[in-house]
Amino acid sequence: MAMDKTPNWQHQLTLLEREELTIDGVTNLGSYDEKEIVMETEQGVLTVKGDGLNIKQLNLDKGNIIIDGNIKVLVYDEPAQTKKGLLGRLLK
Repeated sequence: MAMDKTPNWQHQLTLLEREELTIDGVTNLGSYDEKEIVMETEQGVLTVKGDGLNIKQLNLDKGNIIIDGNIKVLVYDEPAQTKKGLLGRLLK
């Protein structure tokens, strides 16, 4: 019997005073600079935008990241393996 090695993290965001963002459920880190950090999470691709962004702590084994700086925008893109909607299933 094959064992599933996919971690089961719970996705959670904690924002303190728009200056420190803690994210749980991070599966991969994409690009990052002081204006934008892009990462894959359990709930899709998350983009954090702001000024002076810094990755204070990153632990992909535990699935968490802590970002500090002036956080202005949090944007989710749909996960890559989303299920097709009703129209997609009908046009199969």
